[in-house]
Amino acid sequence: MSRRAAEAAPVRDVASRADDDARPEGPRLRDDLRAVRRILPLLGLRRRALAAAVALGSLTLAASVALAGTSAWLIVRASQMPPVMTLNIAAVGVRLFGVLRGVSRYLDRLAAHDVALRGVADLRTNLYDALARGRTERIAALRRGDLLARTGADVDDVGDLVVRAIVPALVAVVVGLGSVGFLACFDLAAAGVLLVCLLVSALVVPALAQRADARAEAARVAARTEVAVATETLLTRSAELALTGRRGVVLDELAAADRSSRAAERRAAVPLASSAALAVLATGAAAVGALLVGVPALVSGTLTPEQLAVVVLVPLAVFEATMPLPAAASQLHRSAQAARRILALLDLDDDDAAAARGADPRPAPGRAATPGPTATPGLTARGLAYGWPGGTALAAPLDLDVPPGSSLAIVGPSGVGKTTLLLTLAGMLPPLAGELTLDGIVPARLRGAERAEHVALTAEDAHVFDTSVLENLRAARGDLTREEARDVLAAAGLLAWVEALPDGLDTRVSTDTISGGERRRLLVARALASPAPLLLLDEPAEHLPDEVATALVADLLALTATGRSVVVVTHHVGAVGAADRVVALAD
Repeated sequence: MSRRAAEAAPVRDVASRADDDARPEGPRLRDDLRAVRRILPLLGLRRRALAAAVALGSLTLAASVALAGTSAWLIVRASQMPPVMTLNIAAVGVRLFGVLRGVSRYLDRLAAHDVALRGVADLRTNLYDALARGRTERIAALRRGDLLARTGADVDDVGDLVVRAIVPALVAVVVGLGSVGFLACFDLAAAGVLLVCLLVSALVVPALAQRADARAEAARVAARTEVAVATETLLTRSAELALTGRRGVVLDELAAADRSSRAAERRAAVPLASSAALAVLATGAAAVGALLVGVPALVSGTLTPEQLAVVVLVPLAVFEATMPLPAAASQLHRSAQAARRILALLDLDDDDAAAARGADPRPAPGRAATPGPTATPGLTARGLAYGWPGGTALAAPLDLDVPPGSSLAIVGPSGVGKTTLLLTLAGMLPPLAGELTLDGIVPARLRGAERAEHVALTAEDAHVFDTSVLENLRAARGDLTREEARDVLAAAGLLAWVEALPDGLDTRVSTDTISGGERRRLLVARALASPAPLLLLDEPAEHLPDEVATALVADLLALTATGRSVVVVTHHVGAVGAADRVVALAD
């Protein structure tokens, strides 16, 4: 069974479960708020910066309200043809509030987006850190496109919560209550009418928008995930698809997913448009209601004509604060769904969440901390059955012993499960049965930096980052010096190639700019840069000429002379005779 086939069934099961989790039975505002409250600590929002954004947003809309009120007073007062000097203050006020609105609008956009972008950067950093600390099998069980959607678009959706929901909602509260209080100084009845219409526009209209938008959200997310999966497949497996003749099939899948995505976006836009229409009706109702209660007050002498103009026209500006709220309600639901998918990916409990925020988590009662190394060094397996979570064992149970300073070669035909075995030995997949220990520790219990202290894994599809050669090596050890980098490059047979590059170690490389053989050697050099005593190398000599590949495998197996243990998965059997032990896998 191939790795792709082995992971297909559980992957689709996990993906379907995730989609089911994302598909609400009905809009639940309380559940959305709970999900958002759990993800907010990972955003690392700065209260002062958030308060500044709200203050500037409130100042912008307050200037709009003041401009409307001052303009209304000035128009009515000017119609009475008083001395010009009595209009100067109002005329200056109109200019002041007009300029202030534009300047504060620019500043509040800067402040709000600064908070949001910093929050997204913090969330993505904390997410990557939590993934490194978390349970690898949960990540391995996801399709790459799904993982990309969760760490990409979902993070952006959570970040949009600041600009499109939190700040507009707080600004609406401040400006709405302030405007009601302002009108109450002129006429309590008009202030009451404005308050009722504001409540309808701020509560009822967003609730209707959120209820309708929730139905389209699940389809939108599913379509977006399928677009990401198809795109990632086309980009990373283009050669394989061309050879098998499936490129057209995947392109059709991408086109279908794109059509579904656009249809879902159109469905999501309908409730927003409807709620916007209701908001306009509420605005008109507030103006008409103010006029109906203001005219009798004018007749009775309670209000002057100038004050009546202010009472009627100010609500038209106040409702600018509630206009974004339907979109904010939809964004709240969208961000909550994204937060659920991110939290499901992390599987955070209280201790994991604290670790993701950089805190020092305390062991919970009844939960043992990861044990330290014992007096049993090396890698040991007894009755080990391995495979993908939820699948079947890929081979007969294995007994393995890889003491410190020894080597093991794993050979077998393609698709027999060599890579899956390597992932299991590294602790990135849990064993299906049997016992597996690494330096006396169950590898699956290791997290992040703990795992890096014991084992370094170079997978067949490991990533070459779009950065310099030196920084690619420092992905394994951040304090790697330039001299140490040259040493590991020489051990991987890549030093001459690097020295011939235009900028040497500082030359920018990526998967698209180097050959397959150079990529393999660079990944081997990165593994050699790791301080881990156990090296797990998956097909390190692939895409190399036979004689070069055989020599490289022999050199890697000879690293045991430095005290390291080496496990190599390879098709090149010519050099495996140098290994202390050879395991041949079969279906």
